[in-house]
Amino acid sequence: MKIGIDLGGTKTEIAAYDARGAELLRRREPTPSGDYAATLALIAKLVRDAEQHIGTIATIGIGTPGALSPSTGLMRNSNSTCLNQRPFKTDVERVLAREVRLANDANCFALSEATDGAAAGAASVFGVILGTGVGGGIVINGRVIDGPNAIAGEWGHNPLPWPADDERPGAPCYCGKHGCIETFLSGPGLARDHARHTGAALGAEAIVERSGSDEAAARTLQRYENRLARALASVINLLDPKVIVLGGGLSNIERLYQNIPALWGKWVFSDTVRTRLVRNAQGDSSGVRGAAWLWADK
Repeated sequence: MKIGIDLGGTKTEIAAYDARGAELLRRREPTPSGDYAATLALIAKLVRDAEQHIGTIATIGIGTPGALSPSTGLMRNSNSTCLNQRPFKTDVERVLAREVRLANDANCFALSEATDGAAAGAASVFGVILGTGVGGGIVINGRVIDGPNAIAGEWGHNPLPWPADDERPGAPCYCGKHGCIETFLSGPGLARDHARHTGAALGAEAIVERSGSDEAAARTLQRYENRLARALASVINLLDPKVIVLGGGLSNIERLYQNIPALWGKWVFSDTVRTRLVRNAQGDSSGVRGAAWLWADK
């Protein structure tokens, strides 16, 4: 039996699966805001209740925002800031009295979609999160690639490639740089770009809804598609993945799956592009499923 936990900033989800991947249980609870001790207590309670329900001890995989520092073992780069500079993995293992596996939430998303989702069977997969932030995960032959610095797939904190003059230096990013891909392709980035060009304060969802009838919203979405095509072209030039899977709220923009492949060839260093761009198959279940699959080799 495998248990996956998706630890988010606002909600924490747990799910249990049998050896064939069939779901046995799924529950969600609000994540304690800014409270590290309460977060550990919630994880312990969710695992205890889940194992009581399924009647056995299970392996535990956890997807988190951020990652563990290879040098200190402490959490870093998490937008759930109460986790940062904490020995999160060690503390979870202490409260659960067993080993756990931990991975970035974007890695869990990519692993889920590569295992039995939209990219099932593909030898190389790049999983993309387009939401409040922009994340990425790499799966090769069914295994997540972490890298020696635990940052493999973090394309959101590279600069937007082939920038136009009016895209320089770009908006400031929380990482301390300017013009990161995340500042352009996240939901807040889309809204900021629309406000910059129109003066109208609209959220990403409203911009997408209006793009069919409002010329200004349509132009905003066209700029977004052009930037996404450039950013993904740089990924193809580096990794040349078989499949790129989109997740997060902006992955629900249906026109992306036709328009982006029609654009990215301009920047891909090849005379043909066979990489497939697909929408996730598991929806918001991908994170928790991928966390459970961290133990797939067991």
